[in-house]
Amino acid sequence: MSTNTGKETLQEKMEKNIFLLLIVVAIVVSIGGIATIVPLYYLDSTYEDSAKFPEIEGVRPYTPLELAGRDIYIREGCYLCHSQMVRPFRDEKERYGHYSLAVESKYDHPFQWGSKRTGPDLARVGGKYSDEWHSKHLLDPKSVVPESIMPRYSWLENAKINGAKVQASVGGMKMLGVPYSDDDVSNASAATDGKTELVALVAYLQSLGTMIKFEEGKDYRD
Repeated sequence: MSTNTGKETLQEKMEKNIFLLLIVVAIVVSIGGIATIVPLYYLDSTYEDSAKFPEIEGVRPYTPLELAGRDIYIREGCYLCHSQMVRPFRDEKERYGHYSLAVESKYDHPFQWGSKRTGPDLARVGGKYSDEWHSKHLLDPKSVVPESIMPRYSWLENAKINGAKVQASVGGMKMLGVPYSDDDVSNASAATDGKTELVALVAYLQSLGTMIKFEEGKDYRD
């Protein structure tokens, strides 16, 4: 028996009328956006409570050299193979360390989260290896990890940092709300000019995951 009543459903009308489809899509997206954004206005902070977890106060802005290394990290597309976000799952914590906290990324513009892991997650790589190991790994990955498929970044050893560009980068971060002082900005050039890109990138990698001293067994999601 046919159930066709001769009346068009809303879906059938949208399939025939592009303007109606756009209106319905706009309504649905608006509802989703309101449900996601409005609750944020009732929160004092989207970060973990520093009064409850004082150890998170150790999170600081990157030094000019670390920031220069971060810019190189982004420029070379390292984020395409390495995420910086440890999920709160047992297998991830056992391999990489404590799960990532939102506060750890508050000075990152842009943040380096993600799910692409052609290589391991780097959120906790700081202090895990020596500077010399990182340098060898960047210049010739197979020299320290024979099975590595990471390309060589041999040009970093001789490429020099332009201190003026680093100073501009620090100034730009200050405009975005990162608490750099005027002295931090003015001294950034002298602190980095002439250093190699390899040194800067290693400095950045060594900073990752080292700013918070996590307490064993403590749940920072409470």
